[in-house]
Amino acid sequence: MYKTCLRVVFISFLLMQLSSCITARKVNYMQKPNNLIPTYNDRLVYEDYHLKSGDKLFLRVFSTHQETNAVFNSPGTQLTSANADNNPQTDLYAYTIQPNGSILLPMVGEVFIAGKTVREATMEVEKAIAPLYTFSTVELRLLNRNFSVIGANKTGHYPIVREKINIFQALAMAGDAGTYADRSKVRIIRETANGTVVRMFDLRSRDIINSDFYYIEPNDVIYIQKLDEQFFSILNLPTLIATTFSTLSFGAFLYRLLFPGSGGN
Repeated sequence: MYKTCLRVVFISFLLMQLSSCITARKVNYMQKPNNLIPTYNDRLVYEDYHLKSGDKLFLRVFSTHQETNAVFNSPGTQLTSANADNNPQTDLYAYTIQPNGSILLPMVGEVFIAGKTVREATMEVEKAIAPLYTFSTVELRLLNRNFSVIGANKTGHYPIVREKINIFQALAMAGDAGTYADRSKVRIIRETANGTVVRMFDLRSRDIINSDFYYIEPNDVIYIQKLDEQFFSILNLPTLIATTFSTLSFGAFLYRLLFPGSGGN
């Protein structure tokens, strides 16, 4: 009877190990959708980022009058769009979009730009200063274009280094998702005009490129939870065989230790 119970325990543990193996299907990207990997309808419509309250802007005015430049541009510094993100003085001279959706410009007043793209906001600022200054042009750039990753190989805060990056490029910057990441349940937390939105995606599906959250936006948070199977750390067949034989050997040792008189019966 004890042997039967022991066999049942071993078989159950073996089945549990088999189901806990981290296979290629669980970690590979761009897999064809099937009954286990979802498909996503073509909802990808990339739009330029729309400014909202709290965003910080680098603004620089170029005109033929040095006095005009001095009014808008940071005094005594050489801030440019190339070094604005890394300059410690940037926050001192950045224009922050107020809760009412506007920025306050000297000698101009409030200019409403919330809900506009950077290109549209640039035109709006140029239009606002045109009555005061002739032959002027404006350079406007969104500062603090960053996203965050939680739970991957390299949790952290990363800059958006180009106009748009997709979720695979974002994960590459974070050192990939990691061996024990659950790629079937990746969440993206995004702030929108209607509040915070949380969406969950299966990154194994090649149809993810059709998803409306395929591209990362400033202030996005990517959350990657871990697989339950990480407890066993069985990544391949050799590991499974070694773990199984070790378990059987240890079980046999315990059985002989606990039931020394039942050897051949």
